[in-house]
Amino acid sequence: MEGTIHTLQEYMFRTESITYILIVVALFAVPFFWKFLNERNDEDQ
Repeated sequence: MEGTIHTLQEYMFRTESITYILIVVALFAVPFFWKFLNERNDEDQ
């Protein structure tokens, strides 16, 4: 089975990879979310 983790090194590499992917996604998503929040705020005023 390819999805089975047998050693601590494999576990650490897998979780580190997932963390880096989530950080990159968050860095791309934050500016769009910020723009969404500011546009909503401008329409209410």
